[in-house]
Amino acid sequence: MNRFMIVVNPDKDTDSTVTNRIQSYLEAHGAVCMVRDVFRLEPSDWETLKKEQFDCVLVLGGDGTLLCMAGETEDIDIPLFGINLGTVGFLTEGEVANIEEILDRLLTDDFSIEERMMVTGTVTKADGTTYRKSALNDIVISRAGFSRLIGLNVSVDGQVLDTYEADGVVISTPTGSTGYNMSAGGPIVDPKASMILITPINAHNLNSRSIVIGAEDEVVVEIGRRRSQKDETLEVSFDGDTAARLVVGDKFSIRKASDTTRILKLSNKSFLEILSKKMQVYT
Repeated sequence: MNRFMIVVNPDKDTDSTVTNRIQSYLEAHGAVCMVRDVFRLEPSDWETLKKEQFDCVLVLGGDGTLLCMAGETEDIDIPLFGINLGTVGFLTEGEVANIEEILDRLLTDDFSIEERMMVTGTVTKADGTTYRKSALNDIVISRAGFSRLIGLNVSVDGQVLDTYEADGVVISTPTGSTGYNMSAGGPIVDPKASMILITPINAHNLNSRSIVIGAEDEVVVEIGRRRSQKDETLEVSFDGDTAARLVVGDKFSIRKASDTTRILKLSNKSFLEILSKKMQVYT
């Protein structure tokens, strides 16, 4: 490949040292580069990306930056490669210390591509209007502001699963299993798997557990009405980006997205080996 879009999080590369180093190296080796700030992306950037047939998006930042780009490029068939300027970096494989070696491998097509499952959430408001968005990591339904525990009626393919009295619920992909899902006590899953994880957040019930369901199942979440107190307002976030509010009467459904996120891989290390190395950051 020789046509690169470089998307940088300026909070992670404050003086553009890494960005300039990468751009200079690629252009010195005959590549075409387009550099963009992740916070200032425009619709015209995606039109250029498709029209001029760029080969790859290099994402400079942390996992959050790459998740943002996964959502932005959902309907564009282009792979992403993350260069870690953050902390743990489960999704951002590249490190600045060996950046020239990484760029050489990309320039000579010495890599593999891993397809990562996404989930799509659809909000159907009481008035019939809808809002739809996809996520690579997770969709989180949580209480807004300082509300108390919320009642969430969760069903799978039309059958009641459980009613959670909790702070919320995480609907996660395998890729997102090491994120909020893990923090909420959910299982860690190989990101190449195909399944959906449902994990309540701080459930007020000793019997509440994470549930793993098939990738083709549909999850529906409805807010339970409170009898003697004011009905709650909930927030729905997609990969950490709050995008919708739910009230009693609204319906929220989650299912496997039709598109996937394509991530470039250079390492042959297994998921368990990478997990063990990354988790050492916390010990």
